[in-house]
This record gives sequence, C-alpha cells and structure tokens, in this order.
Amino acid sequence: MADSARAWRPEVPLVREVLHATFERHAYPAHTHDAWTILLVDDGAVTYALDRAPHDAVPATLTLLPPHVPHDGRSAVRGRPFRKRVLYLDPAWLPAPAADAAVAEPLLRDPAALAVVSDVHGALDHPADAMAAECGVLTLRDVVRSHLGSPASTARDAPLARRLRALLDDRLAESFTIEVAARVLGAHPSHLVRVFSQTYGIPPHRYVTGRRVDDARRLLLHGRSPAEAAAAVGFHDQAHLTRHFRRVLGTTPGAFAA
Repeated sequence: MADSARAWRPEVPLVREVLHATFERHAYPAHTHDAWTILLVDDGAVTYALDRAPHDAVPATLTLLPPHVPHDGRSAVRGRPFRKRVLYLDPAWLPAPAADAAVAEPLLRDPAALAVVSDVHGALDHPADAMAAECGVLTLRDVVRSHLGSPASTARDAPLARRLRALLDDRLAESFTIEVAARVLGAHPSHLVRVFSQTYGIPPHRYVTGRRVDDARRLLLHGRSPAEAAAAVGFHDQAHLTRHFRRVLGTTPGAFAA
C-alpha cells in the first residue's frame, strides 16, 4: 500500500490545519509543532514517544500532543499501515498549563470525545459547515479540559444564551462564526457554546441549521425552487440544503415540494 496524505487549511477559527493520511513505511522523526495536535487513529496503530515517554495510539482513543513538546511516530506493527485523521489547533485552544497535564496523560478514551472529533472531521469535509466544525472544536475543549483536571464551569447563563439566540436569529441567513458572536456579546466562544447547549439542548450550529431548514420548507411550499430556497435562507448551495434537509426531515427538498 502506498503512503498517502491529504492536508488543507479550513476557514474555521482555532483550526490551523487538517491532515488525513495513511502510512505504512513512513516514520516521523522527533519533531515539534507550535499547535495542539489531536490524533485520531482509524485503523492500525501508531507507536510514539512524547517527551521521550513511550505511548501507543490505537482506534477508540484520542491522542493529545501539546505544542512545543517533541514526539515521533511510526506504525506499531511492522508491515501494517495505519490510517489517521489529525487536527492542528491554535495554541490558545487550551490554557498553557494544560500542556504539562497532556504530556503526563496524552490518551483520552472517552467515547463522547471520539464522537465529537469524528463529527468535526465530517464537518470540515464540507466548507459550508464551518460553524458545525467550530462548535465541535469548542465542545472538545471542555471535554479535554475535564480530562486534564481543569473542568470548565458548569454554571448556567440563560440570559447570555438568549442573547446569542437573538443574534443567531437576526443573522440567520448570513455566514459568520461563534468567534464573531463572542466578540459581539463579550464572552468566550466555548462559554457561549456551553451555555447555549445547556439552555436549549442543542449546540448553536444545529439551531441555525434547523431554523434554516424550517425557513426553506416554508419557501418550498410557496413555490420557490430548492436552489432559490437554499440561497434565500443561508445555505451554501442546493446540495448543502439537500444534505441537511434530508437529515432533519427525512426527504429531499424536491420530493418535499412535490
């Protein structure tokens, strides 16, 4: 099997780079990154040293490699390839003291964290779902902080959640980020996602998508075409509308209109 890699820089706050790769022969020498590296192994296994301590990354685990800490990596089984997905996140994603805690305990076996990371990668495959990826990265921040011994506050803030909902409603057809909303509302982005999810039971990106689908449904019933409805309510294009319309309502916009 030939080694292969695909990397790109998405337009998502805190995400510097994404890498999807399959390696059999390649072995990483000791090196460092200036970003948080979040490694998800889908097949095979990786053996690596982090700050000279040996570890293995296998499926159903998440590996946290902090900025500026040397690590290497190679297939754990000679002759067997490994397949991985990697997020490179801005150093500000976690507070500086988290780096030492991650060196001591880089493996995370929380199924919820694995699901969040998998969803982030799925969203990053679709540039129009940038807010979904951003919310996932912010949600993962809270999960990892708890793993590293500094859990985020669980205090509820319904007034702030209502202010965010009002902002989302006002800008429903626009493309913007939670980072922008946080600046407008004077709050940390991860706190915004947390209190919104606590108050309304769904994260902000899912609220926006549901509202857009609902608006598109009404336009379709008034005779607008799927392409017109998609553009009017804020979806990137008809394919973007169709993907979410099917997920929410179980059918395509065209079939619904008919």
